[in-house]
Amino acid sequence: MSVLLTVLLAPLLTAVLILVVRRATGWLALFGLLISTSAAALLLIGAFNGQSVEIILPGLPDMPLRIIATPLTSLLSVMVAIVSFFVVLYGTGYMSSDRQQPRFFATMLLFVAAMQTLVLAGDWILLLAAWEIIGLSSYLLIGFWYDKPKVPAAANRAFLVTRSADIGLYIAVFILIASTQNSALAATSGLGGPIANITGILLLIAAIGKSAQTPMHDWLQRAMAGPTPVSALLHSATLVAAGAILLIRTAPILPAETMLAIGIVGGITAIVTGMIALAEKDLKRMLAASTSSQYGLMLLAVGAGVPLAALLHLLAHAVMKSSLFLGAGVFQHSRKATLFSTLKGVGRDHPKIFIGFTLAAFALAGIPPLSGFFSKDTIIAASLVSSNASLLVPFVLGGTALTGAYMARAIRILWSGERQTKTLVGITTMGLGMGVLVVLAVVLGFTFPQIAELLGEHLPENPLAMVLGLVAAFSGLGLGWFIPSKRLLGPILPWAQNGFVLAGGFDVWIVRPAFFLARQSEHFEKILYKTILAIGQAGLNLGRAARFGDERGIDEMIAALVQGTIRMGGRARNLQSGLIHKEMAIAIVGTMLIFVSLFVFILTT
Repeated sequence: MSVLLTVLLAPLLTAVLILVVRRATGWLALFGLLISTSAAALLLIGAFNGQSVEIILPGLPDMPLRIIATPLTSLLSVMVAIVSFFVVLYGTGYMSSDRQQPRFFATMLLFVAAMQTLVLAGDWILLLAAWEIIGLSSYLLIGFWYDKPKVPAAANRAFLVTRSADIGLYIAVFILIASTQNSALAATSGLGGPIANITGILLLIAAIGKSAQTPMHDWLQRAMAGPTPVSALLHSATLVAAGAILLIRTAPILPAETMLAIGIVGGITAIVTGMIALAEKDLKRMLAASTSSQYGLMLLAVGAGVPLAALLHLLAHAVMKSSLFLGAGVFQHSRKATLFSTLKGVGRDHPKIFIGFTLAAFALAGIPPLSGFFSKDTIIAASLVSSNASLLVPFVLGGTALTGAYMARAIRILWSGERQTKTLVGITTMGLGMGVLVVLAVVLGFTFPQIAELLGEHLPENPLAMVLGLVAAFSGLGLGWFIPSKRLLGPILPWAQNGFVLAGGFDVWIVRPAFFLARQSEHFEKILYKTILAIGQAGLNLGRAARFGDERGIDEMIAALVQGTIRMGGRARNLQSGLIHKEMAIAIVGTMLIFVSLFVFILTT
């Protein structure tokens, strides 16, 4: 139990410590992540030994919070921990001259803690809370350099698009809990019928937003405004992975109709964003489009009914894509830009980094015996055995070929050019962090049979899958190396460079309406504030007038009446002297007045 909590608390408490101490922040972050990674490794070892751990914490009435370590969640936790550790190790060199290191590393650790909570959550309430914190952390990290042009806009765009899709998760969670009267994820696994279809589509919408699937793919390329370690973590094991992980974990409740929709969305995304990557003029934006394409292949695997294939590609992609982004960060540091036109020949400046980048690129393209070959072979096999093979197989083969094409193009550009020898600060730690991830990208595929055995599943096998995968991968590499993207894409090139935006895209349909609504809400709030302020001021004025009337009007009148009564009583008292002749005189005068009054009254009537 303590080990399970350590996975979550170590990065979170270290983030707090960093904000307090504000010294040696990078090494503190690594220490916290080392503890978390060790605890996650112990959970995975326990899972191999048949152990499962669950912690139940107080939550809502009759809906406790659950943290579970099953074989699947332990495996995902180790993935998040390992990638995060080496990305942050790289970040200690990358951010060595930045004055905002405490804020950077603390937010990175918050990001990691939220992602660990997401993968280990055993109930919908905790999963939803982690989902929210991931969104907040990504917003803070994408907008880390908020004083630079276009950075705030990129962070706002990512936040708005993903938040729009998050509505699907909110509604799905509400329906699932209302239907089962239970917030545990395991309690919803037996749902079927219309409810399963509705919640499946809603979960797909949430995954489309987080994993940058078509038509919500554009925000991810703009998210490159953040530091490179942020991009590496965001694209590999955290934010973008959250959508795929959501569908992998909820696959048991997804009906066939929803599976088909997931497969189609993933397949379209693999092709559309693959062409965008091929047309890109910027290295990091190309890698971002590639991320959407690879997650499209994962969704396709889920749609084919083999979430294990999606999981294996998720694990392989985490180490492959983080390696590529970390290499891109070194190249960016070297040439102070990420445009391909500026990066020509940068591989010659840093040959060791270039070799690591190339190995990760070949792995992503699906070249044996690297990890991407095994994971893509599994996805192709899954699509071949699917009942919708005729629809899914062209998508996966097209996505594989495009991967080879845009990675070959990038390798060619990075190596073709003149060498510019430069010494980079922090290159040792950056190279070490990247190097370990590259090694994992090379060897991870050999562990897939053990992973399948751990999960109690079998890898899909089809001899044709390997042949088709190799043909698609090598064809893509050849096309990307020898034929310029202009010729490969032909008339589609302008559309691809524009991100295949139709009818204004999400700028018109989501971003601008959201900003318009925000401005109108702000305007209404100001009017409401001024109105309430005016009403309050009028109330104060009325109160002051009432107080003035009380003090100067009624109070003074009552006081005058009292004083007059007192004076009259004083004068009346003076008349009672006790002398008989005076009393008789007063009685006679009074009697006369009475008679006079009666006489006048009689005359007038």
